[in-house]
Amino acid sequence: MDHDKDGILGKNDLRATWDSLGRLVAEKELDEMVNEASGPINFTQLLTLFAKRMSGGSDDDDVVIAAFKTFDDEGKIDSERLKHALMTWGDVFTLKEVDEAYDAMDIDDKGMIDTQKLIAMLTSSAEEEDGGEAA
Repeated sequence: MDHDKDGILGKNDLRATWDSLGRLVAEKELDEMVNEASGPINFTQLLTLFAKRMSGGSDDDDVVIAAFKTFDDEGKIDSERLKHALMTWGDVFTLKEVDEAYDAMDIDDKGMIDTQKLIAMLTSSAEEEDGGEAA
């Protein structure tokens, strides 16, 4: 996505990315995308934006924990049951979005997700993940 290879995603990088996907994007849309970030869009900021977009915004950790505990069965979550819920209720996910989220999860050979690992992954902040370094 970083077409000019400067380590920061800017408006021209976003335009080039959308162009490569065959979609023309209005100047206003590009401005809105860039302004969605709280600062320059480096890799950490991009991950934070993706996480917010996929979760529908920032929820308090206790809300995230309670939501996933409803799927918990003896420390495991059935991935097919969760996929059905994600694609059926609330802010509905597409199959592609579910697949992308599942790529980041550890799913065992029985299709089960470790509840605690999933909750830990979803509730950790970008600062914790990158060792607290300033972006």
